[in-house]
Amino acid sequence: MLRLATVSPCFNEEDVVRSSAERLTALFRELIDKGKISDDSMMVFVNDGSKDNTWKVIAELHEENPFVRGINLSHNVGHQNAIMAGMMTARQWADAVITIDADLQDSLVALEQMIDRCNEGFDVVYGVKVSRKADPLLKRLTAEAFYKLQQSMGVESVFNHADFRLLTRRALDMLSEYGERNLYLRGIVPMIGLNSTTVDDVISERTAGHSKFTLRKMFHLASDGILSFSARPIYGLIYMGAVFLFIALCMVVYVVRALILGTAVSGWASLMLSLWLVGGCMLIGMGLLGLYIGKIFVEVKRRPLYHIREILE
Repeated sequence: MLRLATVSPCFNEEDVVRSSAERLTALFRELIDKGKISDDSMMVFVNDGSKDNTWKVIAELHEENPFVRGINLSHNVGHQNAIMAGMMTARQWADAVITIDADLQDSLVALEQMIDRCNEGFDVVYGVKVSRKADPLLKRLTAEAFYKLQQSMGVESVFNHADFRLLTRRALDMLSEYGERNLYLRGIVPMIGLNSTTVDDVISERTAGHSKFTLRKMFHLASDGILSFSARPIYGLIYMGAVFLFIALCMVVYVVRALILGTAVSGWASLMLSLWLVGGCMLIGMGLLGLYIGKIFVEVKRRPLYHIREILE
């Protein structure tokens, strides 16, 4: 029988951890009664350097609830690294791991379907969002635009899939061989290449608290999702340079013609426009190259992704 572990990263989630643990406990007991998971399955909450009482609540739940385990990271390392810490620790305890955010906005019905697909022999099961009505409009629009941008850049990923997924121990062992520091699990997991499938995930409203995934964090995640997997933006700079060279040649022809015909008019408008256009594009290009160099800088130092302060087993 499948020994399951759910892994939920938590950053300042004291308002939702207890209610989420209660919902997962009810689901665990139901799945145990159905014979789908073993009675020594567990839910693992990873405290990602929270500033509130999140870890205190997790410790209390661990004392009260036999299903609850906790991992306390030494400081805040970010959503992706916290998930990695939870998965790499839980793979020693379980046959399969499901990563799900602590607010449980992802569908618990889909979670049960993931277990069914796993029992059918799939090593990777992705939760794909078929409805995002619970998300704010801006988040819906930017998320879908980002997935389409990823595809155009040649990044292999599952459309409308976030970090709600099931991985067997075999998949986790393979994932552990990826030593990247700029973590983007949505791009790395498909590279494992094991047999995979999807289940439909309908997002629900938060029961308490608010999302800690700010616009700045989404931008950093998006940059990792593209710059860590595709060199096409660099080629875009080359194409942009070719376009500017063509425009410059056209300007040379225009200036020579104006001198010959005597129609040249002194002025600065066109000059200033050209300077601002080329200067702006050069700054964008330099910034893009800087992002690539910055990611190389992070990778070559090979610093640990996280440090674990305490584990509640």
